[in-house]
Amino acid sequence: MIQNDIKKLVTYGLQTGLVAPEDEIYTINRLLELFELDGLEEEFEETVSVQAEDLENILSSMMDYAVEKGIMVEDGIVYRDLFDTKIMSVLMPRPSEVIKTFWSLYEEKSLEAATDYYYKLSQDSDYIRRYRIAKDMKWITKTAYGDLDITINLSKPEKDPKAIAAAKNAKQSGYPKCLLCVENEGYAGRVNHPARQNHRIIPVTINESKWGFQYSPYVYYNEHCIVFNSRHIPMKIEHATFCKLFDFVKQFPHYFVGSNADLPIVGGSILSHDHFQGGHYEFAMAKAPIEKAFSVKGFEDVQAGIVNWPMSVIRLSGENTDRIIELADMILNKWRGYTDEEAFIYAETDGEPHNTITPIARKRGDLYELDLVLRNNITTKEHPLGVYHPHAKLHHIKKENIGLIEVMGLAVLPARLKEEMAQLKKAMLQGADLRADEVLEKHADWVEEFTVKYEKIDASNIDKIVEEEIGLVFMQVLEDAGVYKRTESGRLAFDRFVKSI
Repeated sequence: MIQNDIKKLVTYGLQTGLVAPEDEIYTINRLLELFELDGLEEEFEETVSVQAEDLENILSSMMDYAVEKGIMVEDGIVYRDLFDTKIMSVLMPRPSEVIKTFWSLYEEKSLEAATDYYYKLSQDSDYIRRYRIAKDMKWITKTAYGDLDITINLSKPEKDPKAIAAAKNAKQSGYPKCLLCVENEGYAGRVNHPARQNHRIIPVTINESKWGFQYSPYVYYNEHCIVFNSRHIPMKIEHATFCKLFDFVKQFPHYFVGSNADLPIVGGSILSHDHFQGGHYEFAMAKAPIEKAFSVKGFEDVQAGIVNWPMSVIRLSGENTDRIIELADMILNKWRGYTDEEAFIYAETDGEPHNTITPIARKRGDLYELDLVLRNNITTKEHPLGVYHPHAKLHHIKKENIGLIEVMGLAVLPARLKEEMAQLKKAMLQGADLRADEVLEKHADWVEEFTVKYEKIDASNIDKIVEEEIGLVFMQVLEDAGVYKRTESGRLAFDRFVKSI
């Protein structure tokens, strides 16, 4: 079986372009070495067509063999992820080859050709595990703010208890310092750090500094990319941030790019490493129109307005990015020090700063756009996780921080909901008492609220109804995260801030 699997994997490599025809024998020999074999039992011939969806089974079969022969010392999802990445590393071109191909395509064909090549490579190499991404549950919910994207994330595997125990006892290492560091490229990994031998990084220069460009292994949307500083330095939203965002957009105008906020609670990300997220996708927030335009004295050449969105967003647009950046910098500095007690917005309490911004840049036609999402991370006894954070009433669906991706209208909901919603629907159809079930009781108030909206709920419509209601909860999550509420008093308070600019 292992002989056959080696043949299939090399065929997969040839068909996807990971393995050049000239490297076929070399690749076979590397795999023979990995599996402690002296040679193939018969001459290798490309007699079988291997599809992308076959990769999971090929790798699984290879790892079963490795476990049986003691080549893999432990079994379990964490150890398998380490070993199948090691297998795929045999098929991978060196970083220099990937970089050379990428920039050759960029300069000689088109930037789309370059990113298409790199995105395909990231999937073919199993760095982006297609078969896991396919398990994510996805749907769209129509709301007053547009079509929100809802996902239940199932692509991140749960760690098995054996690996958790091993990670706890493992020697702590500071290498790589985090999951975004350049040192991850080609790293073998360990029980408390994923393997990255199949990972390749494209170096880019942004605002005259060295950065890296890669795709997220857990792509939440089309061509979900990460752009990160080559140095392990903390995130900070400042003048240079806006410069970097537009510098990237000018190099990759078919991509948007944005930054998470730089404070806890509203950051929703790895705050220890300066980075952005972007991609080839248009979110609901990007489609949302300006509901109230305004002009800033001295910046009449920059269009400005408040966006029709549940969170508090100011959109700037114009042809000159330097002018947009100058105005964005002014707004950021004004917001950092802005307090409006009537609206419960405090720049700081006890010396701790609360105000920051989530910025998103894109190109639309001949104009450049910059969305500035106002954020505040203040907490109270009533809202210990954050006043502008999903409130406790919504925690049965979403309790985690609201980061950049969700700000723009894509919910990344916890994997637990798949099983919980299956149990919930079954219990609802049976007329069971949800409060008597320790798993489902947290959903009981919510179910009682939405069931009165429907004339009937049965097997024919319950799936659609539950999806719809989850989407509407996410809409409320975004409303909770907005510093200025969609009320008359909220609009007046937002106007006060705009006038202060």
